[in-house]
Amino acid sequence: MPVAVVTDSTAYLPPELVRRHRLTVVPLTVVLNGAEGLEGVETQPADATRALSGRRVSASTSRPAPEQFARTYRRLLDEGADGVVSVHLSAGLSGTVEAARLAAVEVGGRVEVVDSRSTGMGLGFPAIAAATAAEAGADLAGVRDAALAAVARTTVWFYVDTLEFLRRGGRINAAEALLGTALSVKPIMHMPDGAIVLREKVRTASRGVARLVDLAVEAAGDDDVDLGVHHLAAPQRAEALLAALTTRLSERVRDTYVSEAGAVVAAHAGPGLACVVVHRRPRS
Repeated sequence: MPVAVVTDSTAYLPPELVRRHRLTVVPLTVVLNGAEGLEGVETQPADATRALSGRRVSASTSRPAPEQFARTYRRLLDEGADGVVSVHLSAGLSGTVEAARLAAVEVGGRVEVVDSRSTGMGLGFPAIAAATAAEAGADLAGVRDAALAAVARTTVWFYVDTLEFLRRGGRINAAEALLGTALSVKPIMHMPDGAIVLREKVRTASRGVARLVDLAVEAAGDDDVDLGVHHLAAPQRAEALLAALTTRLSERVRDTYVSEAGAVVAAHAGPGLACVVVHRRPRS
């Protein structure tokens, strides 16, 4: 049986991709105003949007327990998988990778854990690359290396209406949040080393979307690309972003995916998120 590939709920992969590539998705836990639920199972994006629009907001997230990963790995191995490659959101954002590594040690030497250094389709593209390699018959090391290569070819840019939610969740510091809220400017963020960094500030939401397009085109270089676009309670913004990207990149665009970000990212980014993920395809 091929190597099995595990990821987590923050990849926000369309369900058809999960089925097609036989991916196993382990959910994170979200707590919104005291109500706890598994992301994508018990808690949906709309739940986060409603909670975050209230005057008093309490939002937090937690990683899966190591034992949850261990159970998943054991099940896949018992079902005949030759090994498991487990690809997860950045260690700079969550303890999920650490939990997966603890579980891998418990299970034995047949599990490789990969830090995507990202989230959303920044995680999804490496997971898909790993699954594609597994389907082609690659061994455990080959599947792991395919994921790592995709991590190196993937760039994430995103816009948020306010840095306040990122500050509350501890993903950026108070000084960065102050810079982002001064004069009501709109922040553009990226994740160069697996942590969220303020890249620049723009004045309006429309300028934020336009700047995301410029940065994504720059990240694409001369390569053929796959694109992922995420939003949170802003579908029109996502549609405008994808339309502009496909116009600018033209025939170099291969696969495109648009999805609403889930409750984990919603809890830390807030409504209005727009995100573009550029995955540069390897050259033949």
